[in-house]
Amino acid sequence: MRKKIRKTLKYSIFSIILMVIVALIFPTWTPKIKGENSISMLEQVEINGTGHEVMIRGVDRTNPILIFVHGGPGCSEIPYVRKYQKELEQHFTVVHYDQRGSGKSYHFFEDYSNLTTDVLVDDLLALRDYVSKELGQEKVILIGHSFGTYIGMKAAAKAPTQFHAYIGIGQMANTLQSELESLEYTYEQAKQAGNEDDVKKLELIRSSIEHGKELTPRILLQKYGGAARLINENRDYISGFLLNPEYNGLDMIRFYTGMFSSQDILLKEAFDQNLPEIVDHLEIPTYFVTGKYDYMTTANAARDYFDVLDAPIKDFIVFNESAHYPQFEEKEKFVKWLNELF
Repeated sequence: MRKKIRKTLKYSIFSIILMVIVALIFPTWTPKIKGENSISMLEQVEINGTGHEVMIRGVDRTNPILIFVHGGPGCSEIPYVRKYQKELEQHFTVVHYDQRGSGKSYHFFEDYSNLTTDVLVDDLLALRDYVSKELGQEKVILIGHSFGTYIGMKAAAKAPTQFHAYIGIGQMANTLQSELESLEYTYEQAKQAGNEDDVKKLELIRSSIEHGKELTPRILLQKYGGAARLINENRDYISGFLLNPEYNGLDMIRFYTGMFSSQDILLKEAFDQNLPEIVDHLEIPTYFVTGKYDYMTTANAARDYFDVLDAPIKDFIVFNESAHYPQFEEKEKFVKWLNELF
């Protein structure tokens, strides 16, 4: 009997180890899209000397190109974004990529200590050239989200002829102003809810936030609806990591390793060099898209930036049911707006 138990235990342990190994290294892909002229690509592309993970999806590769620049810093949206872009793929060729040192573009033996947004801007411009050549067309619309707007704005200012238009979703502006507004919102919400522990926590770190040394805790912004109203972004990541074929277990390790290694460096740059002081005009049509309840990158700070930004055409669009993710929270409205615009 004991021999049988030991044998069963050995097989169980072996099976668990095997499943872990498979989960870590199973091949990744993005599901096919029907159609003779469709494209559904997920692969490593060498850009400026290092591998970048690039996902391109659309029912017709001659449709206008959308390049999305993810935020974080370091928070790739490839693990889950297909959930929100099926309709978008009907009208546009949608490009997502993991930035240098992020997600599947994180390589364990590369040195990222000198990572800057200027490096990420040059990568983005090189990616634009690759995508344009791969798809055989020049109409490229640049869309930044959250911290991706910091990179996107700098890229659009540096190479305006490379893009048809710029769209900033959850647009960054004066970082300190935004964080102070986030702090006040979260503090008032915690007081109204009678959550004394959260109130005390915010009071303890208030000075650090006011001096640009710390962010308003994102976990509290999520708790009080300043991050998302109509989706659960944490659940999206978890389900994406576990169920979607674009990432495997090793990629998930890359994701968190890259995020933790790059966030402090890049966020410090955003505090030290406020975007409105770096980019005060763009030479292409410019659109800021914000959720009414966005307190990750606040709608008020974005509006202040918009008011002083010079552009040949510009518009400020508010999604009234959303927070930081209007392109996901109100995806039908977002697609309709894009279709009408382009």
